[in-house]
Amino acid sequence: MARTTPRPPPTPTQTLQTIVRQCPCCGEPMGAASHNSRTLTPLEAIMRLTLQIRRCLNPACPQVRKPYRPEAEGRLALPKHELGLAVLTFVGTQRYPHHHSVPTIHQTLVERGLAVAPRTVTNLLERYDELVALSLQDTARLRRLTQPQGRVILALDGLQPDVSQEVLWVLRDCLSGEGLLARKYSDTIFCMKFAQLLISSMRG
Repeated sequence: MARTTPRPPPTPTQTLQTIVRQCPCCGEPMGAASHNSRTLTPLEAIMRLTLQIRRCLNPACPQVRKPYRPEAEGRLALPKHELGLAVLTFVGTQRYPHHHSVPTIHQTLVERGLAVAPRTVTNLLERYDELVALSLQDTARLRRLTQPQGRVILALDGLQPDVSQEVLWVLRDCLSGEGLLARKYSDTIFCMKFAQLLISSMRG
């Protein structure tokens, strides 16, 4: 069943800028080429993002004119997703640790003010399963995501939609915007080992 009501207009707005100002490949300064807008639905309220996009202008660089997006964008939502990463985590933790059904999860999201369809909950569960099933043993996927850039800029995000829920740690590459690994742990030191294993697997 598709959503029959329009999505409410965004209320809060936020501007994200890049932390990295030099090209990760050649080291030359990247100019602020443009600003993109993106509307996301986190757990709290619909958000309108303004994203500063930088590009390398060095003709000899393999990343010339390719967009470099704000690093914090990936913490809010996966690439090409309308719903925030916190919503995805909330749905997954409601399903598995608490064993709630899709209709129950959908009703909970509606009660929190999110205009979503039941089918959306099913799609989010499938995406959640894909995310936590990511493996460092899949070196072909890791190299496919990271080799075009020749390097990675890693970010480790801990997502806990509610205090009572366990933390989902997502290791992602800021250059490709893709999640590389996701695991449910409470020990951040153990999660840091993910990054070490990833670097080792890429070098292998």
